[in-house]
Amino acid sequence: MKFSEEQIKEIVTLKESLIKQIDKHQEGIEMIETNITVLDSFLKNSSFTKASKLEIKTDTIRKPEERSIPNEKPEERSIPIKRTNDGKLIANAYVTPKQVSIVLDNEILINIDTPPFKSFFLDRILGEMKKRDQAEAEDGKIQRESMIDYIINKNGTNIREIIIKNYRQKERVTELINTAGWSLTRMLENINK
Repeated sequence: MKFSEEQIKEIVTLKESLIKQIDKHQEGIEMIETNITVLDSFLKNSSFTKASKLEIKTDTIRKPEERSIPNEKPEERSIPIKRTNDGKLIANAYVTPKQVSIVLDNEILINIDTPPFKSFFLDRILGEMKKRDQAEAEDGKIQRESMIDYIINKNGTNIREIIIKNYRQKERVTELINTAGWSLTRMLENINK
């Protein structure tokens, strides 16, 4: 059976469309796998204590100003960020009540200009969070000092650490870690092409 030139062009267009759909769905699957990995990590690092087993000390009731030690470090959780395809460690996320620090593994060398870091992670994810915070600040719902902000620490042109301050919402932590892991994985794939 012989196809006309126009039919061949339509077939090629259809094939390209199908390949794009596969890529899109593959990225979605990988994002879901990354989400599951992060959730597993959260669950593994969480400890559950039944309320009935908690010890209540009535003889050590203190005034509010005596309850916290001034030089005490805030509680910090560490969450490994791994590649979905081989489970290799890319970075560790350190979460405190005020910030998320994503520290790349010493063996991982990624140039800040490698896609999709700026276009996806900085512009789309952090940029959108910043826009929402700015709108809330303009409406008087939050202070300008409470808006999300970030710092990229580099060694030359290579990313060493991403510090995200004032994330404010627990849901944002999960989104930041997941999208950072996805972005860093894509960047490593782009370097190895």
